[in-house]
Amino acid sequence: MCGIIGYVGRQNAAPVLLDGLARMEYRGYDSAGVAVRSETRGLQVKKSKGRLQVLSDMIHGGADLEGCLGIGHTRWATHGEPNDINAHPHVSENGAIALVHNGIIENYLEIKEHLQKLGVVFTSDTDSEVVAQLLEYHYNECHSMLEAVGRCLRRIEGSYALGIICADYPNALIAARKDSPLILGFGEDGNYLASDVTAIIKHTRDVAYMDDGEIAVLTADSIDVFDDELVPVEKEHHQVDWDVSAAEKGGYPHFMFKEIMEQPEAIRKTVSPRLRDGRVVLDEFQMTAEETRDISRIFIIACGSSYHVGMVSKYNWERLLRRPVEVCLASEFRYSDPLVDDHTLVIVISQSGETLDTMAAMREAKRRGGKTLAIVNVVGSSIAREADHVLYTWAGPEIAVATTKAYSTQLVLMDLVGLYLGDLLGTVAPEEYRAIVEAVERLPEQMQGWLAHVEDVQYFASRYFNHASMFFIGRNLDYAMGLEGSLKLKEISYIHSEAYASGELKHGTISLIEPGTLVVALGTYGPLFDKFISNVVEVKARGAEVMALTTEDFREKMGKTADAVVTVPNTHPILQPSLGVVPLQLFAYYVALQRGCDIDKPRNLAKSVTVE
Repeated sequence: MCGIIGYVGRQNAAPVLLDGLARMEYRGYDSAGVAVRSETRGLQVKKSKGRLQVLSDMIHGGADLEGCLGIGHTRWATHGEPNDINAHPHVSENGAIALVHNGIIENYLEIKEHLQKLGVVFTSDTDSEVVAQLLEYHYNECHSMLEAVGRCLRRIEGSYALGIICADYPNALIAARKDSPLILGFGEDGNYLASDVTAIIKHTRDVAYMDDGEIAVLTADSIDVFDDELVPVEKEHHQVDWDVSAAEKGGYPHFMFKEIMEQPEAIRKTVSPRLRDGRVVLDEFQMTAEETRDISRIFIIACGSSYHVGMVSKYNWERLLRRPVEVCLASEFRYSDPLVDDHTLVIVISQSGETLDTMAAMREAKRRGGKTLAIVNVVGSSIAREADHVLYTWAGPEIAVATTKAYSTQLVLMDLVGLYLGDLLGTVAPEEYRAIVEAVERLPEQMQGWLAHVEDVQYFASRYFNHASMFFIGRNLDYAMGLEGSLKLKEISYIHSEAYASGELKHGTISLIEPGTLVVALGTYGPLFDKFISNVVEVKARGAEVMALTTEDFREKMGKTADAVVTVPNTHPILQPSLGVVPLQLFAYYVALQRGCDIDKPRNLAKSVTVE
């Protein structure tokens, strides 16, 4: 959620910190700050409410702060309102210790009350300041910063990623992690700490991923890692293989638009290595036919857009596998006493691989004996490391908060996995198997061709952007696709929007339709098209204005009823949502553009949700 950057080396730290924070702005934040330690000026802390530019202007791009050791943070308010005082870094009472924190300290009130009884004075409303004050308390006891960190971590409960500097340690940065991501970067001019690889990719591609309970000590020349008993740990190094330019706009007006246009290539990267001689080959996911037949139930667990991938996949997988599939919101799964055993396959989907609710749900599923498969984008992420099996989407970095190419690559990868398992079970006829594989191979080219002509969507967005409320209706796969279209519109344009299974209109929601209401009618699913048209007639009869999305085959029929029609190419029904979602993404984008919204950084949202 929030962004952490740390640096210790041989160059001025403040500009490095500001640059790293700028590359994590997409994560969402409402304040920013840095702390830099120098031999002559000691610990210097500067922070401010608002955009990072406010902080940068305050310290003249970092030139005002002297020192080669520092930490930086962009905060999204959880405890205490967004203001200068609650912004990070937080400093201990005597001013010797500064830290930045991502996560939630669940027992902070208990610790705060204890320290207050000892005379400690707090200045903020945050749970994070409790860690700084507790560190100072233990440091005064043992006079060793590493030991103080160990004692502190044994007392706090919850999730944390911590970057810590101490005035008494002029050449060392300390990091600690539990249930919130932290990455160590090994550079030539120093070493780095970050919550997101995008913050440090400009400086190094040599990284290691911290595990829960670990503590790291970074100096300009080395990084030493310890477990929760302060026993040294050897960390595996990983090379980040994507181009730094992938995290830049490259001439596009917004990251979201760039990432929409990148979807054909992203899908190509996802599917090409997994299709060989007309067969789906999943080298990373080896399940035998016997193991697959042993599965009696499948859960798909995710949040947000990844949950909508699961909704589409439920329809497709039950058709392909003839097994019951249940889609669960990750935040609800582990509190529902789920029926998981060793005959259960649990699919967890997360772009970042760090979504805390999804991670906790996966751990609960494993505890109950379920077999877990993770669909993630970020190599080495927590979910990827903990799952029994992992399949990467290989979508490259996604910077816009509202996901597009991550959704599309997750969707097509789930189609491949469903086809692979259906083949093992013998529940997919050979001719249908071939037809789906051929459709997957054509998908990037079809999407590329459609994206070359987006004028209709742009025009309809300019026509409908001033509606206060919109409704998406569809049946079967179109309903599942509508959930994502509605979410995209809400996320970035702030227009109230809902998606409904159109057969449910007559059961109450038709009362929301009045003259002038905009209904986005999704009619790409051929087997139910005629039934769907009757739903369009229903809303038209009550005065709705209808913008329809359908396939080229049904353009003429849809045009007789709808006020406006957008079409996508025909493909196999299972893959139709992969093409259909692209106009919905673009419609949301152009509507938000017309309304003057901050498209890449919508209000109140963050890219990676690492608090429960």
